[in-house]
Amino acid sequence: MKTHLDCIPCFFRQALEAVRQADPDPAAHERLMRELLTVVRDMDLRETPPQMGQRIHRKIRELTGDVDPYRVIKGQFNRVALELYPSLVQRIEASDDPFETAVRLAIAGNSIDLAAYSGMTASAVTGIIEDASHKPITGSIDELRDAINRSGNILYLGDNAGEIVFDRLLIEQLPRERITFAVRGRPVLNDATLADAEAVGLTELVDVIDNGSDVPGTILEDCSPVFRDRFARADLIIAKGMGNYETLSGMDGAPIVFLLIAKCPIVARDLGCDLGTYVIRCGREKIQEESEDC
Repeated sequence: MKTHLDCIPCFFRQALEAVRQADPDPAAHERLMRELLTVVRDMDLRETPPQMGQRIHRKIRELTGDVDPYRVIKGQFNRVALELYPSLVQRIEASDDPFETAVRLAIAGNSIDLAAYSGMTASAVTGIIEDASHKPITGSIDELRDAINRSGNILYLGDNAGEIVFDRLLIEQLPRERITFAVRGRPVLNDATLADAEAVGLTELVDVIDNGSDVPGTILEDCSPVFRDRFARADLIIAKGMGNYETLSGMDGAPIVFLLIAKCPIVARDLGCDLGTYVIRCGREKIQEESEDC
């Protein structure tokens, strides 16, 4: 997806929130924002929103000297999600369709997105998770189930800290020996890194790699050779979140299934759904050799 003019106010909001996370001194906020105005001024609208986010957050880290302004918030949401985890395992085990319940919870976890929801709180997350079983979904859980059953190597692209605990719930319903879980290579926004995957126990379940990049999405040219090799060899790629959708949805030939909440009007319009919809969407028409749509 290219960047739209409507994305620009969101960039400024994200920048101001990140500046406030990185530097508690109000006097520094105006100076930092003026520096960031020049970054936005020179943006290329033909690029994806996450590529612009990369530039903004690199500049913030450069100006403040803070390599991870969101580290405290990421830790908080990891802990919140881990506190919910035991009860959610019980919910999955008691459900009529554990796979469907785990898919819904994994998508619900995509609400922990500070790029889209700046005011997200622990209580809000709890409420969203409680409502997950009732939310409308566009896309087919059964086709996702079939795609997973048919696939050998599965690459699961994570998104945010805290959210990856809900990904863990889904991974526990999958053939773990076939799964590689990928996180960001360096901190950006509240996106999950290897340290977050270790903190929530994912590294004990499956092979976890980082993608070598600080884009809040997946730009293959910016990723490590190891990640690109895993991506190329994957029979199925499960991509979480809007950043991965914005950067990978135009890729031809890759067997991608996106799982996300449509939290942005532009993304919702691109998906053809209402704001807040739970989405299962293939990145291309077919993810199997047969001529059946995903």
